[in-house]
Amino acid sequence: MIKTNYHTHSDFCDGKGSPDKIVETAIAKGFSILGISSHSMYPFASSWHIAPRDFSAYTNAVREAAKKYESQIKVLCGFEADYVPPFTAPDFKAYAKYSPDYLIGSVHYIFTDKGRLCVDYSPDLLKTRIDELFNGNAKEMTIRYFELEREMLAKCSFSIIGHADLVRKNNAKLSMFSEKDSWYREQIKLTADEIKKAGVIAEINTGAIARGTMDDVYPSAEFLSLLKERGVPVTISSDSHAPESLDTAFDRAIEAARKAGYTELAYLESKDSIKFQKIQD
Repeated sequence: MIKTNYHTHSDFCDGKGSPDKIVETAIAKGFSILGISSHSMYPFASSWHIAPRDFSAYTNAVREAAKKYESQIKVLCGFEADYVPPFTAPDFKAYAKYSPDYLIGSVHYIFTDKGRLCVDYSPDLLKTRIDELFNGNAKEMTIRYFELEREMLAKCSFSIIGHADLVRKNNAKLSMFSEKDSWYREQIKLTADEIKKAGVIAEINTGAIARGTMDDVYPSAEFLSLLKERGVPVTISSDSHAPESLDTAFDRAIEAARKAGYTELAYLESKDSIKFQKIQD
């Protein structure tokens, strides 16, 4: 199989390793295509996003690495772009100045009149913020998370939806909801419908396994089955924050795809070129 990864963070955001170092590691690990996609909320930033002053340096560094190693691997320049309305959105028009090969659209933040929370917070901090912003109502927070994803899918133009149920990350520790609850299952069904309408690729993301925050891939087995029923293409991504984790738990991601009924994985060769390869035994 062609080995690919599109969700890769570098030292331009909260990842480790320069684009050159990441590409060299990808070559050693047998990758054919690597997409580097540092965190972005252009034209703004947090401490873990690319600083606006560094956007040109970032894209230049990735494209220089692509040229330097073009005989050994195909390297694409992308962004994991946050959806934080009305401030920033994963949309090719918004990023036109930097001509990305692809965009990953992700929701991390939820803003309310009282403040903001990030579903990627540590468990203790997330609980505190749910108490402060949602009066302890984790169901309300979770529904708002999926509503934001559906807004993003309906309004924005991007290539891949990132970790479509990231809100699960801290659920084992906080018991915010049961994935068997009818309201939760309805939320992922509605979101799967919107992913299909948007025509994007869904990633099977192994980042939680790599960082030890959850012993499972995103999205869940049920969510993946819903995507398969709707004919949504999937790709495997590690959400790597260090070169050594570029292919962490890819075997588990492939098995998750198989169990959901997938026989093919999607891969990008350029912005407008989506291809498919069979999942091999």
